[in-house]
Amino acid sequence: MPTPSAPSQSAEDYLERIHELIEQKGYARVVDIASSLKVRQASVTSMVQKLGELGFLKYEKYRGLILTKKGREVARKIHGRHETLSRFFSLFGLDAETQRRDIEGIEHHLSPATMEVLADLAAFFEKHRDTLREFKQSCRPAKRKSV
Repeated sequence: MPTPSAPSQSAEDYLERIHELIEQKGYARVVDIASSLKVRQASVTSMVQKLGELGFLKYEKYRGLILTKKGREVARKIHGRHETLSRFFSLFGLDAETQRRDIEGIEHHLSPATMEVLADLAAFFEKHRDTLREFKQSCRPAKRKSV
C-alpha cells in the first residue's frame, strides 16, 4: 500500500509514461498519455491533478506537463526496474509481448532487494554465456509464448 508521499502503482505507470514522452518528444500532453496508456483523457486529467497535488509534476501553460525532481526520481526508478526485468527475461528467449505483459504485472511488486538479485543474475548470465546455455538446455520444454 502506498504511503502518502509514495505514488500508487497506477500513478507510477503515469509518471513513467510522462517521463518517456518527455524524453522522446520533449513534452507530454494529456492526449498523448491517454493514447499510449489506452485510457480516457478524463482519467489522465484526474491523475495529473492528483500527481500535481502530491508534488510529482506541474502544469505549465504552453509547455504541458513538467515532472518535478520528485516525479523524475520516481519515473527513473520505475524505468530502471522495467529495464532490469526486460534484460533478465530477454536472456531466456521470452518474446517481447510476453515480457511486456509480465513486466507490467510484476514491476511494482518486487522489492529493491529482489531487483538487485535479478540484475546481478542477469549480469552473471551475460558474463557466463556457457552457463546460460547449459541452464536453458536443462529446462523442461516450455512454451516461449504465452497462452
